[in-house]
Order: sequence, then structure tokens, then C-alpha cells
Amino acid sequence: MTGGGQAALALAELRRAAAGCTDCELYREGTQTVFGEGPAAARILLVGEQPGDREDREGHPFVGPAGRILDRALDRASIDRDAVYVTNAVKHFHNEPRGKKRIHRKPNLSHIRACEHWLRSELEVVRPEVVVALGATAVQALLPRDVRVTADRGRILPSELGPPVLVTVHPSSILRTADEDRAAAMRAFVRDLAILTRPVGATSGGHAGS
Repeated sequence: MTGGGQAALALAELRRAAAGCTDCELYREGTQTVFGEGPAAARILLVGEQPGDREDREGHPFVGPAGRILDRALDRASIDRDAVYVTNAVKHFHNEPRGKKRIHRKPNLSHIRACEHWLRSELEVVRPEVVVALGATAVQALLPRDVRVTADRGRILPSELGPPVLVTVHPSSILRTADEDRAAAMRAFVRDLAILTRPVGATSGGHAGS
């Protein structure tokens, strides 16, 4: 069996194991574990925060409104969504029921730590050239505590988990941006992602546009 085939099998085994995860209380809130998806030998691995309501119901990462923003931004940056591996720092949907709706709640450090071994395993199997931290929770899971999205956005930084990490916003932040500012926010997000089309060594440690 080829290395790619072995990696695909390893991811499938991880996905099956994660389906029964009870490492933190969030398994009681979510409908199911939402594991990462994408090629087993992807050059780029994207890490978001956690599944949202639609992701939790369908069992796939980034298929809701934020996922549509991500798809559009990847396309504009000339990156094939089907060629990247997409996952989340936290694998269950942290939410608060309000009537018929489930309202998103930000995961805390204990949830990130409970899921850390799943993220480490994904990185070890996929072995991407570069990882993208989409938002503060992903940054917290992948990088030192002093890294901040606002200060370090557009930089590719070393990570103790292995591959270097590009810091950028979560696509949901664009949905929360005022209508008159949304186009500019989208352009900035696309610029960040476009860094990935260049060799990582050419941009590592630098700022977008520097």
C-alpha cells in the first residue's frame, strides 16, 4: 500500500475513534463528533474553532455560512478547497439552547486541551507543509500564548506541533462585519490566504504584504 493509502486509512481509523469521544462534556451538547476532512496528503491544513449548528447536524466541517465564505475566499486566492484538509480545534458544537435555536458558545481552554490529541494526530498523519489558524481558538490550539490574531495576522510562525502556522481571522468574523465594511474584510482575508500560494520559506515569519 502506498504512503497516501496508509495515511487515508489512518485518518479513517482516527475518525471512527473520535466518533465515540467523551473526553469533555461537549459530547453531550453536540449531535456528533465533526472530524476533519480532505486529502490525506494535503499541502495545506486549515484549522477553525469548532463545528457550528449545520456542521453538527451534517457531520462535516465548514458547510454552513462561514464555510461558504471560506470557499469563496479560497477560490479568489486560487486555492482548490478539495486539495486542502479542513478541521477544527474542537470537534463538538459548544452551544446554548434558546427555544428552537442553538446559540454558539466559544469553547474554553479545557475543551481545546481535551481535543488536542485529535488535532495532533491529524497533523501527524496529513503532514502538511503549512497550517492555517483561522481565528483566536485555532491560534490558542496551535501557537504560544502570546500570539494574537490582531497583532500577528498574516504571519507564518513556528509551532511546536510541527508545521509552521499562518495566522488569520475566522471566516465567521466577515459575516459579523458591517455591510459597508464586508467587502474590504473579505479582500483582506483573501490576501492572507494568497500567501499560501508562495513557498512557505519565502514568507515564514513575515507579514502579509511585507
